[in-house]
Amino acid sequence: MASRDRPVRLCVTNAKGGTGKTTIAINVAGALNERGYDVLFVDLDPQGNATEGLGLVEAYDRGPPTLFDALTDPDGASMAPGLLVDHPEMTVLPSNIDLLQAERELTIAGLMARAKAEDMGIRAADLEPLALNIDPAMISPGNALDLLDPVLDAVEVGFDYVIVDSPPFYGQLTDTAIYATRNVIVPALTEATSERAIELLIDQLAALEAQADIRVDTVGVVANRVEQTNEDAAMIQWLETVFSEFPVWQVRKRVALQRAFSAGHSIFADEDAIDMERVFLQIADELSRRFEQPTPTNQETQA
Repeated sequence: MASRDRPVRLCVTNAKGGTGKTTIAINVAGALNERGYDVLFVDLDPQGNATEGLGLVEAYDRGPPTLFDALTDPDGASMAPGLLVDHPEMTVLPSNIDLLQAERELTIAGLMARAKAEDMGIRAADLEPLALNIDPAMISPGNALDLLDPVLDAVEVGFDYVIVDSPPFYGQLTDTAIYATRNVIVPALTEATSERAIELLIDQLAALEAQADIRVDTVGVVANRVEQTNEDAAMIQWLETVFSEFPVWQVRKRVALQRAFSAGHSIFADEDAIDMERVFLQIADELSRRFEQPTPTNQETQA
């Protein structure tokens, strides 16, 4: 339905593993599709959990060119459209096993960018033998966080939303995803160990904003796998305090979410509806409101 000059870009991110980040990302994309929007899903996690969770294991194992090449090769953006895979609910730019090399490659790209901007006693060209694909000519002085932008520019035409599933760790790939999207959805477990992870994420976002001179907007927080315990209630209250200016959605612990993941789709593709569909549709509707994306007229608003 694409109604904007360019789609809304969103990164689902939390460096703490086990938060259900990928499940949240897939079901947000599924909810947007349910509302009638065209969604591009980008799996930037080298482990390929989203690619697997969308039933695209063969794409993860296929040979070059891959998303790694799209990110790091001087001609990578031109390769990107050929990497897209159709899924009944969304179009997918899948992860690939080669993406395991991306963190090292992007680190070298970052050093090249610094060498161009600072007197480091070394030229960017001197670092080229260390790289697999990166060419100093493709790197701008300062930082190399913009390498995902041309890839998205090459594939996002005609879509309403781009959902990027980031790696579950801090590093160049995660920073690159956030830099390209500038909007984040934060999944968090309702357990005490999440507090430190959220504090680190807030610090990381602030550091990235300062380093790259950008603004990153938090769209909302998804409290995931919520149960009816005192610890869960306390964490919900803590999240609502820390993110007082943003919505905090609660996704209850449901076997159906894992079942849908194992079947290669979101919960909206299941024959039997579950109560958590309502929460993900609320997220989709908030995104529509926030980014002024009118709900398609053929879609009935659900409570």
